[in-house]
Amino acid sequence: MTQQVQVPSQLIIASRESRLAMWQAEHVRDRLAALYPDCQISILGMTTRGDQILDRTLSKVGGKGLFVKELEVAMAEGRADLAVHSLKDVPMDLPEGFELAAVLEREDPRDAFVSNDYASLDALPAGAVVGTSSLRRQALIAARYPHLVIQPLRGNLDTRLGKLDRGDYAAIILAAAGLKRLGLPQRIRSVLAPELSLPAAGQGAMAIEIASGERLDGADLRALLAPLNHLDTARAVMAERKVSKIFGGSCQIPLAAHATVEGDTMHLRAMVATPDGKRSAHAELTGAAGQPELLGERVSELLGQQDAHAILEAIRQDASPDA
Repeated sequence: MTQQVQVPSQLIIASRESRLAMWQAEHVRDRLAALYPDCQISILGMTTRGDQILDRTLSKVGGKGLFVKELEVAMAEGRADLAVHSLKDVPMDLPEGFELAAVLEREDPRDAFVSNDYASLDALPAGAVVGTSSLRRQALIAARYPHLVIQPLRGNLDTRLGKLDRGDYAAIILAAAGLKRLGLPQRIRSVLAPELSLPAAGQGAMAIEIASGERLDGADLRALLAPLNHLDTARAVMAERKVSKIFGGSCQIPLAAHATVEGDTMHLRAMVATPDGKRSAHAELTGAAGQPELLGERVSELLGQQDAHAILEAIRQDASPDA
């Protein structure tokens, strides 16, 4: 039996203004409009610091939180009621007073190889320049293809594709989900199997953030958004984010975690590496889908037994300023 929820007269969704972010916000808007046709739903487009700072890598300017802070301020000030995020951009610890109310069904979580001249990473010649925004991807590529040159790649999806088309890179690595959502699957020359390029925690998933306990016109926002929550995806990303949280997961750490759910069973794989890919720890385990955080903890313990903490300490030492 479906629980009756009170519906507010209007909802305002905060979103970054990139084409992909707006697609995601519009997708949520349309899903909510179908559920609650009497509710007027609009989108508040915003530019975040993460969108503005394009001359440095995320690992050097503050990491994931740069993409969500302004949206949280809009909610705190009452200018927006909810925010839609790519989950891999959401920090593991949300500020006090905020929560994730729903995680939508996941799109393809894999990394995509994009090139105008080459069919795969294996086809790239020595010295070819590969662009990526992620230390995780950098570490995985460097470990398997030490003959390639890896260069930072910032900007929204269209900007990154433009840099490739301009000839700045022989190939770039992007999330397959974004290309598919924007109707650009033809740009994908090949997808990288998770066994070769383990995805980031939350990759391919969208999340809806709200102010904790927020009520709008008497409506419980969490209950209002509950029909959009996809249980298998929510559980999978909970396990992945648990691993990332335990190891201080951020843009400064090459860390991957990817879970798959089949019925009541979940399989979780995780990896921690140095940015040059020369040292890494890998672990995987199968457990109960209904206990995702426990599985995340157990996989983290296995990583710890494989020297993951020493790897992280080496990363921190390298990142420390000389003076």
